[in-house]
Amino acid sequence: MATDAPPPSKSQPALPSTEEFVEVQQSAEFGELRRSHRSFAFPLTIGFITWYLLYVLLSNYAGDFMGARLFGNINVALVLGLAQFLTTFLIAWWYARHAAAKLDPKAEAIKSRMEGGA
Repeated sequence: MATDAPPPSKSQPALPSTEEFVEVQQSAEFGELRRSHRSFAFPLTIGFITWYLLYVLLSNYAGDFMGARLFGNINVALVLGLAQFLTTFLIAWWYARHAAAKLDPKAEAIKSRMEGGA
């Protein structure tokens, strides 16, 4: 099986010192990376947990509503349960796009600068 990737390098990149890690952690660039991640991940996490808990609470305390038939043998509980899976996949896809567009370039710049000693 052929791949387009070059073979791994035999030389190890220089490992940054503890002081370099602390310096980068306190930098404005790292702070922006952290803010960008948190401003995306935290609201989505809170929203999804709220949505999940709503489903659980409705299942426990609103049995008549959840058991209401929509069509055939399909009821509200089944539709909302399947929507849980759908939202999980949509959030994962959305986060992957966000990370690729906004987080990964910033993280790669920090990483390459630390490994290169620049």
